[in-house]
Amino acid sequence: MIKNTNDGTNNPPSLRVDVNYGTLEDLPAFSDGPKGSDSEKHEAIAKVGFEGVQDGDPELCKTFNLQLTAHARINKVGDLDELMPLWKSGNYNCASIHLGWGMESDEEIDVLVRYVLETSKKFDFPIYIETHRATITQDLWRTVELTKRFPEIRFNGDFSHWYTGQEMVYGGIENKWKFIQPVFDRVRFIHGRIGNPGSIQVDVIDKNASYVQDFKEMWKRSFLGFLKSAKPGDYICFTIELLKAEIFYERTILDKNGKEQEEGDRWQQALLYKEIIQECWEAAQKELN
Repeated sequence: MIKNTNDGTNNPPSLRVDVNYGTLEDLPAFSDGPKGSDSEKHEAIAKVGFEGVQDGDPELCKTFNLQLTAHARINKVGDLDELMPLWKSGNYNCASIHLGWGMESDEEIDVLVRYVLETSKKFDFPIYIETHRATITQDLWRTVELTKRFPEIRFNGDFSHWYTGQEMVYGGIENKWKFIQPVFDRVRFIHGRIGNPGSIQVDVIDKNASYVQDFKEMWKRSFLGFLKSAKPGDYICFTIELLKAEIFYERTILDKNGKEQEEGDRWQQALLYKEIIQECWEAAQKELN
């Protein structure tokens, strides 16, 4: 089984709120987020209370007492071989990966998954497979089938890809939640991004919007899956990942001068996500008890 992240203490299972470093990449001029050097960005991340950074700078994370997680694309057997010694020596806590391109046969998928499981066990290092477009987990059905063949698999729940890409609300979302419960049960890392049925990343203006409530439910179900088997010292990372318009994540609008700009301030949205996810965590704990 791919293990949970664990801090080596006897503390109760906990939530850790991190940020993916890409959230700070090329923030628009109107954003009040940090736009200076890498050092200034890491310092700002720590000051507002984030506990870790995915794809951060290892030395700067040490300087500002930030934890560190990794991310990579793995296309074939062997791709992890050079990365694992770096992640272990760099004191990374875990990694989330894009695995395959989504065009593989079941047999090819199984070879890739076995390689990830064996590598995770060999290095005693959690590797979480992302639910992501253009990977082996790009659709609900194939991912649920994976849990049947590999019950020990564990996921990074990046649910915006499914919510928009498979239009989960179409035909009723409750039956989709029931269908993918085996995935929720195995989520041990989450990428925080909210989309709606037509766009993968949208600004949260109304916390009570239906699509926001849908994400809160998916995150709560993931927390419950974690908490039901978590041991002392275990924690789950909620890593906010709000990416720039240049790579077609953040939507754009026209400003008053007719110039295209990002829809909102990704930095302020990240701070809002910190509040939202605490609500989800508290709801999961209350439901469990």
